[in-house]
Amino acid sequence: MMAAGRAVASPGTELVPLTASRGFPYIATRAEAQVGGAVVLEMLAEAHHTVDAAIVAAFGDPGLLGARELFDIPVVGVSEAAMLTACMLGQRFAIVTFTRALCPWFRDCVDLHGLAGRCAGIVALEGPVPSIDAVQDQNEQRLVALAQETVRASGADVLIFAGAPLAGLAAKVVDRLPIPIVDPVAAAVKQAELLVALNPRKAVGGGFARPGPKSSIGLPAPLTDRMSHADAQS
Repeated sequence: MMAAGRAVASPGTELVPLTASRGFPYIATRAEAQVGGAVVLEMLAEAHHTVDAAIVAAFGDPGLLGARELFDIPVVGVSEAAMLTACMLGQRFAIVTFTRALCPWFRDCVDLHGLAGRCAGIVALEGPVPSIDAVQDQNEQRLVALAQETVRASGADVLIFAGAPLAGLAAKVVDRLPIPIVDPVAAAVKQAELLVALNPRKAVGGGFARPGPKSSIGLPAPLTDRMSHADAQS
């Protein structure tokens, strides 16, 4: 994912990788996404004051809306960035991923971002995934074939290869498909750069204003302080 992001980052943009210290090797279900979203908030509570923007680098965007509510910096999700970018390249996009287990959660993500009417379908490879680290190398030909069939069957104008293990695949196979392909990580990096350049203010009203102070029990200290507004007093 870092390689895919660095390939498109502008000069002067530094990408800082953060990996959760607990949770799942990759998120594949709604329940796992709920856990991952909480960890996202914990990680951002520690790091948000050191960066200009943050990217939630899991397709499905766990914790994205809560992070936008809680923190002052722009927070971009890779799936929302990919879909919005795809909408600027065509009318309807299709999502291609590597296992059917991801499809229900990805459908929820499309609905969350209000893009169901622009989505031509979500398709996945059949069969087990023996190694998440090798899924792209082992299945490149099958993924391209699935994408080609999806273009024919769905009439999609744009394709998105979805899931962290597929980061960078779009650039490898761009000449083997007849329509534009969006890499979610690359799209998120460019969208984050755009938002930093636009320098929007943090909402102080409406649905994404920072919530009022609230005490909590058992949360990590940085998140506890952010929730209680103690960080503003330090």
